[in-house]
Amino acid sequence: MARVVILGGGICGLAGALMLTRDGHEVTVLERDPAPVPESPGEAWEDWARDGVTQFRQAHLLAPGGRGVLQDTLPDVLDALREAGALRFDAIGFLPPMIADQGPRAGDERFVTFTARRPVMEQVLGAAAEREPGLEVRRGTSVGALIAAPRAGVTHVSGVRLDSGETVNADVVVDAMGRRSQLPRWLADVGVGPIEEEAEDSGFIYYGRYFRSGDGSTPPPYAPPLTPIGSFSILTLPGDNGTWAVGFVTATGDKPLKGLRHPDRWEAVLRACPAHAHWLDGEPLNEMQAMGGLVDRYRRLAPDGRPLVTGVALLADAYSCTNPSLGRGISLGLMHARCLRDTVSSLDDDAVAFAEAWDSATERELTPWYRETLEEDRSRLAEMEALREGREPPPPSEASALRNAVIAAGMSDPDIFRIFLDSRVCIRRLGDALSDPDAAAGVFEAAAGQSPFPFPGPDRDELLRLLG
Repeated sequence: MARVVILGGGICGLAGALMLTRDGHEVTVLERDPAPVPESPGEAWEDWARDGVTQFRQAHLLAPGGRGVLQDTLPDVLDALREAGALRFDAIGFLPPMIADQGPRAGDERFVTFTARRPVMEQVLGAAAEREPGLEVRRGTSVGALIAAPRAGVTHVSGVRLDSGETVNADVVVDAMGRRSQLPRWLADVGVGPIEEEAEDSGFIYYGRYFRSGDGSTPPPYAPPLTPIGSFSILTLPGDNGTWAVGFVTATGDKPLKGLRHPDRWEAVLRACPAHAHWLDGEPLNEMQAMGGLVDRYRRLAPDGRPLVTGVALLADAYSCTNPSLGRGISLGLMHARCLRDTVSSLDDDAVAFAEAWDSATERELTPWYRETLEEDRSRLAEMEALREGREPPPPSEASALRNAVIAAGMSDPDIFRIFLDSRVCIRRLGDALSDPDAAAGVFEAAAGQSPFPFPGPDRDELLRLLG
């Protein structure tokens, strides 16, 4: 049995804590925000103060891949999420009408999820954590430093020191503090570093808000949840209890589109998009939310597989984070939490072996998703900027060309469409599904002469007029 301290009581930190506790480990969660878990999902949305979570009331999605992790590891939490009003959402419903074979296939159940707003998901997990025997969750607890000393030729972290002066010992300290994690600074304070880090501005900004219907229904989707329309994209994500989120994704440098922060102009542009205008048919639940300054970042504590420090594990967004428009963050974080459970449970008290195994599992299971997401984001941003400047987009990379071919061929081929959908919902990456050169060649052949369906919306001139 290991003593595990998890820093951060968000969705992935709590899920990891529950998984580890149920495997017999002694787990303590330290959460800086003091507010207790609300009694109900409604109170969570209305009143829960979570200052440590930047995107707490922004659009969120539990993708089918993440639902699968909960079903395998925490089925009672998934049941509680359904009971809280989570919407059953079947991604196979986006099967293009041009595909002749519209019938269900064995395995299509993998595309189903139950999704909810972020505060509702966290309330359900928080309530489950509070009920869990042997799991300690301490809210309003700030960590000030790591406790560390040399061991076997490398710095070993054996716990944390709270701002109050109290020490909390651990065999493993898990950083689940998300995008704002202070761990690199704390590691530097004990002589570790610099750690391996890649970071760049994602180049995107979001303008969005939530809505609720009067009858508990959700608008039917006539376009994919993330729809590119020229120099902007529209994000439409269903939520719980008849709620949904709508957002525009634009390039940070596209100054005229900053007019989308004004609700009247935002609404005017949405009404000019025929496949999306009906998402306005509800009561706004919050003010316009703008979110920018998002960083794509990747951190690694064992460059080339050699640990710089032991006794520490980076989890979910503390390890890597990207532009959230693909809706992968929570699901990949849950996958990472399951990896943590498996890695902790498969090792004894050898700290170096754990650090090496955790790095290997993360690089094998999560880093390819990060790389694929980053490449797609860069490709879309380059396209948006080219359209804004009135020039041709740059030639696609090899990965972008394959993805474009999959999208085009998937408009009429049910097998290729399912390959694409697997990648979209965090089940299987395109790079894995089409690693065989013959399979990739078959996709390019099927895509010959086809192009992705262009969704209707304002051209650049009309867009600027609506925002003027």
